Amino acid sequence: MYPTISEFLKTFGINIALPIQTFGFFVAVAFMVAAWLIGLELKRKQKDGLIKPSTKEIETGKQATISDYIQNGIIGFIVGFKIIFMILNYSEFVDDPQSTLLSLKGNLFGGLLIAGAFVYLRHRESEKQKQEKKGIKKITLNAEDHVGNIILLGVVGGLIGAKVFHNLENPSEFMADPVGALLSFSGLTFYGGLIVAAFLIIRYGRKNGLPALHLTDAAAPALMISYGIGRIGCQMSGDGDWGIVNTNPKPDWMSFLPDWMWAFKFPHNVNNEGVPIPGCVGKWCHELPQAVYPTSFYETLMAIVLFAILWYIRKKIKVPGLLFSIYLLLNGVERFLIESIRVNTKYHIAGYEITQAQLISSALVIAGIVGIWYTRKLDESKKLNHAD
Repeated sequence: MYPTISEFLKTFGINIALPIQTFGFFVAVAFMVAAWLIGLELKRKQKDGLIKPSTKEIETGKQATISDYIQNGIIGFIVGFKIIFMILNYSEFVDDPQSTLLSLKGNLFGGLLIAGAFVYLRHRESEKQKQEKKGIKKITLNAEDHVGNIILLGVVGGLIGAKVFHNLENPSEFMADPVGALLSFSGLTFYGGLIVAAFLIIRYGRKNGLPALHLTDAAAPALMISYGIGRIGCQMSGDGDWGIVNTNPKPDWMSFLPDWMWAFKFPHNVNNEGVPIPGCVGKWCHELPQAVYPTSFYETLMAIVLFAILWYIRKKIKVPGLLFSIYLLLNGVERFLIESIRVNTKYHIAGYEITQAQLISSALVIAGIVGIWYTRKLDESKKLNHAD
């Protein structure tokens, strides 16, 4: 396993200390890929006349206020306070990036220096605006111009939702260390992030003239492939998203594949979970006592296949909302199935054991089926009205 990118680079003989965790790196890649794909789809939909450009009013000739200077100063101070400290204490930062970022450690001089720079830059901007005539200026925004804000809402809503749903799923872990459970970067539930992010993005779309059904359709393929990319990070770092113990012999049809694709102990996992590895020296020296199903690897493969399906059919589907409904159905089925061999907290309902993910994935399957039926019925109704 490669808890950090530095550990991964060492396999190629490159020894560079980087404060980048493997899981976080792949999450960042997932968001960048999602932004690119959503941008392509929104641009295509606008070209096809499905989404119209919007206008935005901006005030020209506006000078900076005291509150603007204070706001920029505070932001600059926080940035400088942390960044200068991390530069001057690089080895400590690399050793434990999360604790350094979330601690109160910082450099006071660096904070004041960058705060001053931010205030000065805001003043320069204000001086430039003085030269413009005061008034209201209308600018045109194309559909793809909203991608930056959409991704930002996805990041913020995704992290908040993922963290909240994880703590709801693991109340004992939260009660043992509430602050640590809320602020740590580990323990994220995908469906929690999906629900909260979807709510924020749809709300943003309504405010900015982006039809919800077309917006969700544009995001469907991106959501699927970004999920698969995120699971690469889970697999490579060994973050705990693995399966149950697998003592079954490797099937003959998999004989040509590496053993880890069937059963894996996740040595050097980022959580240091399991038993010590004999002779290992360093920070990550544990592996699972028994091999388990590498479910994150399986989910990556399934996500790639499902993305290919969604990407292939996206132009063939003319009914708004239908593609996203298909995504919900496919995503729900995939997650429900993988949960049968995945380690997770189980609830006991009416004598049955079920996980939070299975409950939500079941709801997504139902929502997908209902969405397919409703969007098709709505489209047929519109066609009949046009015929009349």
